[in-house]
Amino acid sequence: MLRAVFVTLAIAAYLLILGPPLLIYGAISGNTDPLYKAGIAGARTALWLAGVRLEVRGLKRIPSHQPVVFMANHQSNCDPAALLVVLPPVLVMVKKEFFRVPIMGRAMVARGFIRVDRKNREQALQAVERGVLALKAGKSFLVYPEGTRSPDGRLQSFKKGVFLMAIKAGAPIVPISVSGSNKIMPKGEFVMRPGRVRVTIHEAVRTEGLSPEELEATISRVRQAILCGLEEDEQPRNL
Repeated sequence: MLRAVFVTLAIAAYLLILGPPLLIYGAISGNTDPLYKAGIAGARTALWLAGVRLEVRGLKRIPSHQPVVFMANHQSNCDPAALLVVLPPVLVMVKKEFFRVPIMGRAMVARGFIRVDRKNREQALQAVERGVLALKAGKSFLVYPEGTRSPDGRLQSFKKGVFLMAIKAGAPIVPISVSGSNKIMPKGEFVMRPGRVRVTIHEAVRTEGLSPEELEATISRVRQAILCGLEEDEQPRNL
């Protein structure tokens, strides 16, 4: 618990010092790249302070020169930091509660991250349409098809919205397996335990030219890819 408190305070101080001037610069110049880079540096620092060791496989599988939708399983609050320091610049679909965090919430809005209200179907559909427009404008996304963190580290069922977003935009889906983060930051516990997080990037799944009728087959392909990178105790119990 002491480690969790220390890391939380350190990142809060980081946000307080760098956030306001970079937000002002972004608002004046229209350039939020320095803000994003500072966020990545903060994520890397948080991982280091938490004692997280990253093991990354498959970076060369990421398609170049086109927007993609990175889809990862979600075990803990450690996942976003671990993925953002590994992936090329991305937008993220984030649950609405995180936009209430001072400074960080404003930074996410400024960068174009999309707010998701999981309890509001109409708002969720609007978020998907905004994602389609951003993809067509050349922006890549990081999303969690489970919709929320796993309570026990095991892979949950997938929501369809992010798959429809990729298909409508014709953007390839890059499945990502995140393994080990549940042991570092279990859901429901304010604790950080040092350890290894393995990130496995799989071959892209093509969506260009697919119809909504091919949605289920696409979901199955992505799910099977993610499962291949998980340990036995991270697999669904009903397999």
